[in-house]
Amino acid sequence: MSLDSISILKQYWGHDGFRPLQEEIIQSVLEKRDTLALLPTGGGKSICFQIPAMMLPGICIVVTPLIALMKDQVQHLKDIGIQAVAIYSGLKPREVDIILDNCIFGQIKFLYLSPERLYSELVQERIKHMPVNLFAIDEAHCISQWGYDFRPPYLQLGKLKELHPDVPFLALTATATTAVIADIQDKLQFKQNNVFVKSFLRDNLGYMALEEENKAGRMIRIIQKLGGSGVVYVRNRRETQEVARYLVNNGISADFYHAGLLGKERDSKQEAWMQNRTRVIVATNAFGMGIDKPDVRFVIHLDIPESLEAYYQEAGRAGRDGKKAFPVLLYQQGDKDRLLKNVKLSFPSVAFIQQVYHHLCNHFQIPYGAGEGLTFDFDVVAFIKKYKIETIPTLSALKFLEKDGWLALSEAVFIPSRFKFEINHQELYKIQVQYERYDKLIKAILRSYGGVFDDYITINEYEFAKKLVVSYEQIVSLIHALVQMEIASYIPPTDAPQLSFLQDRVDYKNLYVDHVFIRERQQVKIAQVEAMLNYIEHSTCRSQSLLHYFGEQNSLFCQVCDLCLIRNHKVMMHHNIKLEIERILLSKPQTIQDLIGQISLGDDEIKLGVVRSLIDNHKIRIVEDLYFWNTKI
Repeated sequence: MSLDSISILKQYWGHDGFRPLQEEIIQSVLEKRDTLALLPTGGGKSICFQIPAMMLPGICIVVTPLIALMKDQVQHLKDIGIQAVAIYSGLKPREVDIILDNCIFGQIKFLYLSPERLYSELVQERIKHMPVNLFAIDEAHCISQWGYDFRPPYLQLGKLKELHPDVPFLALTATATTAVIADIQDKLQFKQNNVFVKSFLRDNLGYMALEEENKAGRMIRIIQKLGGSGVVYVRNRRETQEVARYLVNNGISADFYHAGLLGKERDSKQEAWMQNRTRVIVATNAFGMGIDKPDVRFVIHLDIPESLEAYYQEAGRAGRDGKKAFPVLLYQQGDKDRLLKNVKLSFPSVAFIQQVYHHLCNHFQIPYGAGEGLTFDFDVVAFIKKYKIETIPTLSALKFLEKDGWLALSEAVFIPSRFKFEINHQELYKIQVQYERYDKLIKAILRSYGGVFDDYITINEYEFAKKLVVSYEQIVSLIHALVQMEIASYIPPTDAPQLSFLQDRVDYKNLYVDHVFIRERQQVKIAQVEAMLNYIEHSTCRSQSLLHYFGEQNSLFCQVCDLCLIRNHKVMMHHNIKLEIERILLSKPQTIQDLIGQISLGDDEIKLGVVRSLIDNHKIRIVEDLYFWNTKI
């Protein structure tokens, strides 16, 4: 590896050397080879595309479905002096237009895109004119229908290869089975197979799966025993609050987190946990992506995840500092029954999917033959309540409608207010002189932000209200007045998921739904749930079971999971019982009843099992109902 990569790593990220496999992956990218990298959660995937992109002329396009993570990475790059921008659902067409222009004509090094943005012909056309040096595909398992988290917009990624045939792909993921590894390379049209895989082994993690009737009480005991900070994952938003309250009532510092919270509140809760002001965060699976907290000592699941891939990722947030940590899954028979029931609910009929589409069009008042390109804030909970339809089938129907190209959905994420002046400096100065009521606000904006004449900038109305000693409502009113006068453009904040119609409305009875794909996807889902239940019920070693699932067949017992600890305890007990039997029989032959009565360890079943084993191995001989230790062997 050249000195350039090390010096860039040191200059921008402050590291003296690379983590395992990073160097090899970077070299593969620099050789313009399509590359698939499997690195565990916290393994430093972003460095693998950021370093080569900085070494090469041009711009790196990063595709990720995680808008919150995208925003964090863009902000971090800006903080260390690297120009980066992001395009995701919720931005207005003019904002997107300006960003794309800057990527073609400016000095932007990284363009982050949410995958649904690739549906846009405008975006595709502008990418064609960019000096692209690398396509980085994060969460690459999302492209595979055999994966646990298939995302229909990822099927658009092949178009990137059409736009720039000679630009390599770097596909990145933390989890993928052998089938998914092959499918990723096929879907991204790799010229040749090229995979870098870091072992899925996390030998500092003691995985546990415990059947427990009193999950709440067991959770308290685990947290008290282990110490340190941790995460408790639950099934829904209501449970995050209930469990957090239960922990607090039992003297444990805790808070709750889910995607329905406002952006500022989510950030505040996350920051308190990161800085150990909050010890335990109780969350849905919306929590944790891209969060690199090294000292997490436990991750407790109070519900069974839908796949081993999801479980491995969430459990893997423990012990990133390399010290001993414990992912613990607590379950009951009802949890297993619920998981199997949800699989059935997740695959609604074609008629139900068509009906959901019909409701969507009516909900947003889309006329027949219109709607293509329209985007709306989408409150899915309100939608489900309004039309009195079941939650799980509806969410699945939306995914299948997305897969068939009727609509695009984005996750809920806080998008702050954006502002731009639409006139030049001279004209704006005239406005300040002519209209005194706007002068202080205009000055405050100009002093606070650069580039406000060229690009949309994010603004904080509350900060302006504080500076100018007026109310938030007065600031918003002044801004709207500037918009009315065509002096500025203003886009209010939003914290809702975005739904975009990709085609004009059709009669729902004629709506095409790929029922073959639905059946295939159902088989994948059933196999994933069966693997999850097999992990719980039939493992001989938790770590070994996970490694086998991901294709590592030659792994040994971990010796630290619950099953290994139980087995080792049994082995030690059997050894000690054997020594005790030897001592008793060497002293004096015994009847079986007397022998069993004198052994101090284990129950009668265990004692008899050891005696039988010793007889089979000729350590004990029986003469007229008396048991002797065979000293001749």
